[in-house]
Amino acid sequence: MSRTLGTAKASRLSTLAGELRVSIGKLVRRVREHAHPGDFTSAQKSVLLRLERDGPVTVSTLARAESVRPQSMRVTVASLEKMGLVSGEQDPTDGRQTFFSLTAACREILRSSRAAREDWLVRALQAQLAPHEREQLAATIDLLNRLADFQPATLQGAHHGTQHPRV
Repeated sequence: MSRTLGTAKASRLSTLAGELRVSIGKLVRRVREHAHPGDFTSAQKSVLLRLERDGPVTVSTLARAESVRPQSMRVTVASLEKMGLVSGEQDPTDGRQTFFSLTAACREILRSSRAAREDWLVRALQAQLAPHEREQLAATIDLLNRLADFQPATLQGAHHGTQHPRV
């Protein structure tokens, strides 16, 4: 009898996981639809967000952090530099090193893009959810953050650059 209950619980958890994945994926896609047209490739976004978060770094440091070859990172950084989104400055103590950082124009683009996505989300929250539902949603934010932060022991310290097909 307890084995049947265990199987039922596992089945409900599996169903919940699938529904959560689909719902979050749909929400993320809808929010992204409201970003500015001509947004960046995933590699460019990743570099811009890392530079925004971590500050000036070298191409080698970016490549290690993103688990890509330095040559590939140089191409990504060069494209961002050509668009005027990042700029490089030589290290005063080691002229062989160049530290890249976001330009003021890039910071404004990121701010404006976020504002457009947040504006859509605020309008959706107002139109689709009653006040008590918005309160319920607010209460789930910590739970969603805890799920997002989960790292199984077998993955901690492992290489995360492996891509698996999404279904």
